[in-house]
Amino acid sequence: MNQDQTSHGPLARFGGFLSMVRQYLGIGNRVRRMPIRDPQALRDFLDTRASFIAQTSLYGYMRTRAGQRYPELFENDGFVELLNAAKWRVWLACLSDLGAFSGGLLASRGMPEERVGMLMRRLVDQVLEKAGIPAEADEGFAEHAQQVRARIALTPWSRIGDDEGCFHESPEALVRHAPIVKTLMELDADIVRNSVRFRWKEVRFELRDLLDAKAVDAAFEP
Repeated sequence: MNQDQTSHGPLARFGGFLSMVRQYLGIGNRVRRMPIRDPQALRDFLDTRASFIAQTSLYGYMRTRAGQRYPELFENDGFVELLNAAKWRVWLACLSDLGAFSGGLLASRGMPEERVGMLMRRLVDQVLEKAGIPAEADEGFAEHAQQVRARIALTPWSRIGDDEGCFHESPEALVRHAPIVKTLMELDADIVRNSVRFRWKEVRFELRDLLDAKAVDAAFEP
């Protein structure tokens, strides 16, 4: 995830989000969806899709709530600070959910469960190490990152279904951390949760289509 995306002026902050969306969607042919045949490709998928879901879910909700005043919010440094902290918390939750689903899909396609565990622990560690402790994150980031590692370490891979069952951390994270008045979030909570779950549908479809589990297993060296 880009730590500088909302760190400058209001127009740059807002424009950075739009640029991220365009790149992910492949506008201008700058992004190509490639088959996932090795651990590095799966790691990149985890990183990019967790970032995309985190940011589009959070910013999309804030844009809906603020309406035409949405760009003006980025003129408020205090709001931007809260938004950035929320972004990283939601990202961790997205990485956790997608990591669990990805490992479950590998196991369901024949990769031995022990090897799935070793691989997913390594990939999630690599994504977290790449992010480090962002300057924009709040004090709870490091502890939450350890919780992500713990979940991946303890996941019973053969029990993960090919559905939305393991995607429970990210909807709750958006409800918990979005910088919105509590009374408004209480009204919106169910809608917010469902919107996050809906965003994951395309990512699951994409991973099912792109993942070559046998090739990933063959390329993985513990």
